[in-house]
Amino acid sequence: MCRMAAIAAFFCLVCAGSVAQEASSGKLPDAPSTSAQAQPEAKDKNALQSSVSFFQVLQQRSLMFPDLATGTGPLDPWQKFKLAANESVALSTIGGALVGAGFGQAINSPEGYGQGGEGYAKRFGANMARAASGQMFGTFLIASIRGEDPRFFVRKGLSFKESVKYAAERMVITRSDAGKPMTNLSGLLGPLAAEGLANTYYPEGNRGVGDTFTRYASDLGWQFGGNLLRQYWPEINRRLRLVPAEPQPAPAADKPLTK
Repeated sequence: MCRMAAIAAFFCLVCAGSVAQEASSGKLPDAPSTSAQAQPEAKDKNALQSSVSFFQVLQQRSLMFPDLATGTGPLDPWQKFKLAANESVALSTIGGALVGAGFGQAINSPEGYGQGGEGYAKRFGANMARAASGQMFGTFLIASIRGEDPRFFVRKGLSFKESVKYAAERMVITRSDAGKPMTNLSGLLGPLAAEGLANTYYPEGNRGVGDTFTRYASDLGWQFGGNLLRQYWPEINRRLRLVPAEPQPAPAADKPLTK
């Protein structure tokens, strides 16, 4: 449990610290140096501004699905890192972790976490850690190395059957930074890498190959359901008003995904 908490804390600190760093690198006024007494006040002011900038970054996209594309331009690696940070604390991620922890509690899996409030907290923490590491491996690292665009482009005008097909195809095919179709290795290998890492903090009886791929299959199932919900989220958002900008429809380069 200590290792699991340490890993979860590590990702939270990395996300918070790195996003705040952007706000403090040339965008904030220089701290006054006229007197030694003014320096602590300026430091506190900069820290407050950095914290405000961090939360502003988290609110720039959909609170539910930050990866909904609101533009067609490519993302640079830093923007992909920020997207991974947003995804790690999105309402969909937190909700999925809560539901998953409840299901695990009901079937007593992993058994090593036990029952009661402590067992539920351990399962929730493990789910959040898996989600955060999956985002860092997939949305940031793999997508940056391969030049993949990890965002989801909503395709309008599809029937329910076509939306189901598109949601499934988007699991294996994504668009490149140049706007061309390519294999979605960030979405396929990111969760697998996260499950491999989870074996370092999961109970000893749940670290085998079978357990790892069982969790991985569950991740893919959640991914498909999330893709389908993303297709309908713009319409849902018109009533909930959670997305500040209208998600962009899939560009022409994505058209071959659904024939």
